[in-house]
Amino acid sequence: MTFQLSEKTFKVPVTLFTENRQRLVDSLKSKVPANSAVLLQGGIEKNRYNTDAADLPFRQESYFFWTFGVNESEFWGVIDVTSGKTVLFAPRLDPSYAIWDGKINDEKYFKEKYAVDEVIFNDTEQTIAQKLKGLAVKQVYLLRAENTDSGDVLAEPKFGGSQDFQLNTELLYKEMAELRVIKTEKEIDVMRYASKIASEAHRAAMKHMKPGLYEYQLESLFRHTSYYHGGCRHLAYTCIAASGCNGSVLHYGHANAPNDKFIKDGDMCLFDMGPEYNCYASDITTSFPSNGKFTEKQKIVYNAVLDANLAVLREAKVGVRWTDMHILSEKVILEHLKKAGLVVGDIDKAVEARVGAVFMPHGLGHLIGLDVHDCGGYMGDATPRSTLPGLKSLRTTRTLKERMAITIEPGCYFIDFLLDEALADPVKSAFLVKTEIDKYRGSGGVRIEDDVIIRAAGNENLSDLPRTVEEIENFMASGEWTDRTIESRVHEFLH
Repeated sequence: MTFQLSEKTFKVPVTLFTENRQRLVDSLKSKVPANSAVLLQGGIEKNRYNTDAADLPFRQESYFFWTFGVNESEFWGVIDVTSGKTVLFAPRLDPSYAIWDGKINDEKYFKEKYAVDEVIFNDTEQTIAQKLKGLAVKQVYLLRAENTDSGDVLAEPKFGGSQDFQLNTELLYKEMAELRVIKTEKEIDVMRYASKIASEAHRAAMKHMKPGLYEYQLESLFRHTSYYHGGCRHLAYTCIAASGCNGSVLHYGHANAPNDKFIKDGDMCLFDMGPEYNCYASDITTSFPSNGKFTEKQKIVYNAVLDANLAVLREAKVGVRWTDMHILSEKVILEHLKKAGLVVGDIDKAVEARVGAVFMPHGLGHLIGLDVHDCGGYMGDATPRSTLPGLKSLRTTRTLKERMAITIEPGCYFIDFLLDEALADPVKSAFLVKTEIDKYRGSGGVRIEDDVIIRAAGNENLSDLPRTVEEIENFMASGEWTDRTIESRVHEFLH
């Protein structure tokens, strides 16, 4: 079976997940003893605080989804590493479920839907342990996963009868996270669709944009387009729909800054928004003037960032270290700012003095997949996280590999706190021209972000957007952009 919200959305084959399970088995076979099994716990739907209502529609835990493709809550899964046999444990639903929530499906339904060998209802605390013993399992591998960005830990699951097995919580995270770093072509197909829908939703926002709207109205249009035309029920992260000075707030859009500014004529807009489809994320940022015409100052900043984006897209080859791409983007941006009179001196020395981080304090990009900031950034051949400004914000320092999915998102911002700090610093201030920089204060910033698949034959940019100044101005000035337009473009992509 497959996942497809309707005939108008992308069809995800169940073989995506059977192949992922086989990759996991192949990876583990030589590293574990005989009679070993993987046991994973799926996500559990939670109500909002102490209410009886869920906060959002349930979204599966990413490692479990990567392995089984299961959309429902409260499942467990076992993979016998020796035989490759897969067993799902489904929750036994109360008969009243049929009244309130719909049909109660049987074992055969889930077995066919998820292409597993067996489905068992998880009726007692000992159900899982009894099945493991039936498979002659002695060693059970559990997932304990620490996120290298947040520091949050996905704790290993607890199950009845676990004392009868040898438990290992060390190996599985390393193996699964590394497998998730390198995408299969089937995974890339889903991500390509998610990025296409994100691109169409960004185009809709650009075409609808006019001074006098509020930021949240453009966020609303983006959400609507993603779901209505793309079947993307979930967003991959909180929408950043920044205009004017808010463009310099890197993670604008949260509860204390809820995309609520009135958009003025001449404001630069920075929209960082991406839906996910079947749990696979997109993450795209557009920057454009609210009135559709760039000022000369806006062109200077925008072209600096665009050149950095294109330079990295060109140079981010298999075997290149991501840290070097970050430095490249800083150099390109600083060269543009020097030409415009905001920066002086030797650019290599300016980079060494971390002047680049004054204008781009975040990392160049991050791995992307089932999570928008995907796992594995500091595994493999990654160098330790830097302590230097800008570089310490890199979410990965690895060398690039074939079929890695990564974002390229250079930016240039005018953040008063960082500018004042740098101008007061005797080393950094030697490279900065205060009188020129002051002319850009309050203007916000520019970020241009694309989702990219690393390929030896030439990188694949999954984004589909007008990017040059001329392309953006022409697009925003061109004719109508209706639901029919978007529907036709999505249909053409699918067929």
